[in-house]
Amino acid sequence: MEESGWKSRGSAVFLLSTIIVASCPIIQAANVLVVPIGGSHWINMRHLLEELKLRGHNLTVLYFAGTGFIIESPDLYQSIVIQLQANFEIIDVVGIILRNTLQIGQNGWTFMDYVKSQFEVQKFAVNCIEMLDVGIAGIFENKALLSQLQKANFDLVLTDPVLSTGPMLAHYLKLPLVYDVRWLETGDAHFLFAPSPLSYVPISNSHLTDKMSFLQRTQNFIQSLIHLSILELSVYPRFNELCHRYLGPDTDIKTIQLSADVLLMRVDFVFEFPRPTMPNIVYIGGFQCKPAQPLAAEFEEFVQSSGKHGLIVLSLGSLVSYLPKQITMEIANAFAQVPQKVIWKYDGEIPLKIGNNTLLTKWIPQNDLLGHPNTRVFISHGGINGIYEAIYHGVPVIGMPLFSDQFDNVVKLESRGVAKMLNVATMHSTDLLQALNEVINGTFYQDNMKKLSALHRDQPVSPMERAVFWIEYVARHKGAGHLRSESYRLPWYVYYCVDVMVFLLIMFFMVTVLVIVALKKLCRIACRRKQKTE
Repeated sequence: MEESGWKSRGSAVFLLSTIIVASCPIIQAANVLVVPIGGSHWINMRHLLEELKLRGHNLTVLYFAGTGFIIESPDLYQSIVIQLQANFEIIDVVGIILRNTLQIGQNGWTFMDYVKSQFEVQKFAVNCIEMLDVGIAGIFENKALLSQLQKANFDLVLTDPVLSTGPMLAHYLKLPLVYDVRWLETGDAHFLFAPSPLSYVPISNSHLTDKMSFLQRTQNFIQSLIHLSILELSVYPRFNELCHRYLGPDTDIKTIQLSADVLLMRVDFVFEFPRPTMPNIVYIGGFQCKPAQPLAAEFEEFVQSSGKHGLIVLSLGSLVSYLPKQITMEIANAFAQVPQKVIWKYDGEIPLKIGNNTLLTKWIPQNDLLGHPNTRVFISHGGINGIYEAIYHGVPVIGMPLFSDQFDNVVKLESRGVAKMLNVATMHSTDLLQALNEVINGTFYQDNMKKLSALHRDQPVSPMERAVFWIEYVARHKGAGHLRSESYRLPWYVYYCVDVMVFLLIMFFMVTVLVIVALKKLCRIACRRKQKTE
């Protein structure tokens, strides 16, 4: 009897294992060419590469020498490093944008300030094109490199398309294309790939929500026109020159960008405003988030010393290490007056009157600190990585946006009732103290963030699993063209049915003229008959 029971259980286990194996798609190791950009974008993408490596895929990362945070890592990927004759320092560009944005924000934000800020962002795009010109030449004029890439038999290209290097390379190599994307050099990727009604979809850098008054919709419309004008007159022509030079005269940057098979969009609609989307856009917002790991001894000891008052975490991201001296002193002065302990990611001159409760450090384990039970609030510049980590761990936010999409990100958090925004350009220590008191000692922001965190976590599969599945899907099927809209092949007047409307207007005009002419003739005939009768 006992032996029979063991056999029955063994058969059941075998049957269950067979069902599980049969239900899972057979995954062969894919040969993936990865074309990233640096900074926080790379920090984000690296999490995805680590997961792909665990699944057995082969990764080759092509990047330019000196790209921020990207280093050779043979245990994770093979490196192809492009040496450039010219050296561009992205931090300098960011510093210029930061100074200009702080200057704009000193008198509050008016409509013209939004427009000026938009021009700053587009200036940054033009600087990117100048860097891209040198970088693209370093790739497409290197025949040995192109031959090496063609012989490698890659299955697909995975790229962050902000600088369009990856899409152009995928087009040249005729490979399926997957984006790890939130932004293009032209703004929110949604605006190129999906319908974006301006009545409730705010344009990037507008600081608007999806609930707009008439004047706000007017602002949104005007900013959109300015944005499109800059793209069509300044940005796209310069990109198209590169396309014509290296990919052929019949190519253009928009068509190449729109040829992506799948977009892994770093977005979750618990945070983003709802909007139209497309079948090949897969939402993976917060895919890099994970449970907190134990802190290193020096951090854990400091965090535990916070006691019942808890911990404040401040980080301004990977590109901004410190702020102007006056702003830094205001922040330090506020921190010195709170009972909480503070961990401040900071790499600059130590501020005067820094409090004994404040730990300055060049690097922080941000995810693990936000996941620590003692953490009460996260003071952030509004970078997307930190925002999703705060949502994942349920930590309310005080936003200090500095430039670009950071303002829009904090506006979205504010609209959800989980963050309070401060204008860094005009902020005094009393403003920060008041915000800290509201967020830490009140329940409004904490309760709302807990609800948002619960919504974000309540998914049938994790964002990371979703991302990996679709990369493997594209590799298995050699692309996903059936998910891609044909809109990218249409000229603008066809896309918006302008030709149809013109045709219908002409027809309406012709029918109206014919009816009028016919009525006039009938009137004349009637008049003649009446005259004859009389």
